[in-house]
Amino acid sequence: MKKVCVVVASRANYGRVKHLLKAIQAHPGLELQLVVGASTLLERFGPAIDVIRKDGFKPLRSIFYVVEGETLTTQAKSTGLGIVELSTAFQDLEPDYVVTVADRFETMATAIAATYLNIKLVHLQGGEVSGNIDDRVRHAVTKLADLHFVSSEESQRRVIAMGEDPRYVFNYGCPSIDVLLNDDLSISNTIMQRYLGVGRPLDWSKPYILVVQHPVTTSYGQGLEQITKTLNAVNRFRDIQKVVLWPNIDAGSDDVSKGIRHFREFHMDAPIYYFKNFAPEDYARVLNNALCCVGNSSSFLREGAFLGVPAVVVGDRQEGREHGPNVTYANYDENELAARISAQIDHGRYVSAPIFGTGDAGVRIAGELARLDIGAIAKKKPD
Repeated sequence: MKKVCVVVASRANYGRVKHLLKAIQAHPGLELQLVVGASTLLERFGPAIDVIRKDGFKPLRSIFYVVEGETLTTQAKSTGLGIVELSTAFQDLEPDYVVTVADRFETMATAIAATYLNIKLVHLQGGEVSGNIDDRVRHAVTKLADLHFVSSEESQRRVIAMGEDPRYVFNYGCPSIDVLLNDDLSISNTIMQRYLGVGRPLDWSKPYILVVQHPVTTSYGQGLEQITKTLNAVNRFRDIQKVVLWPNIDAGSDDVSKGIRHFREFHMDAPIYYFKNFAPEDYARVLNNALCCVGNSSSFLREGAFLGVPAVVVGDRQEGREHGPNVTYANYDENELAARISAQIDHGRYVSAPIFGTGDAGVRIAGELARLDIGAIAKKKPD
């Protein structure tokens, strides 16, 4: 039996791999080793560890390696500390595979630790392009990885063009799409009553705008101004409820959080409710039933494309990333943002664009991990 260690280090990462974890756990030829760390353990980000345990998964290691401050320096230090802590965990667990997701600093730490321990590295969501430091991290992890499970045809072509062996580059789609096809996406006040936050009471049966905006590492220091402009634009739609999620833990998170707090204090009567986090299936509900999505979350382009939810993507965090017709872009200009939001609301739902898979990625990836002869994989030099 092959031991597969999956590292989950953020709330978004868990949503991306939940159904992959289920598939590994259910496969007779695989043993799941779950390691959780970083912001999954922190209360102020809505601890994803509670959701993970509630879903029936038992982490073998829970590792704290986030240096507080959310600056460029602390992000670099968190990466280093992650390498140290994850190396110890991998040494103890002795997995056959280590699975890491996407493009964050935690992904880099996982990749380096596994590589130097001669453990086969499995990378999900490689080959994509975006306008942030994530782009460089993602491609660096691709060059460290042994197996690549990409989410689209374009990503597959790009990974192969980087010199990776086509035999070990698989386009099975993104496991996050599995959530959309395997869970009930209806929403109601009864379903969502377990989530607490702050702001005006929310009626989930009425229209709402979803706002998810994260800091952009390459424009560090501008987060407060950026989120303020976004919220000002969204607030022009006074008769529509808004759901606002707090940002992730990337450098600049404190600036974005400060902007949200300031806005909340000066607009107490606005029909806005602020949440820390949702379980993957409930975030899928919130996304699916939104009148329009605004911000810079990759979920607007990935899951949003499949669902056909209208989205206005702000700034350059997702610049160059594949997307469906549901997405329009805007700069941090309140008038432009408001105009794009209004146009997307008027347009309504788009036709589904299954760019990132059809909902069976988890099972197919697990099957491939069980089938492959890990001893036969060897990195080759680029042509």
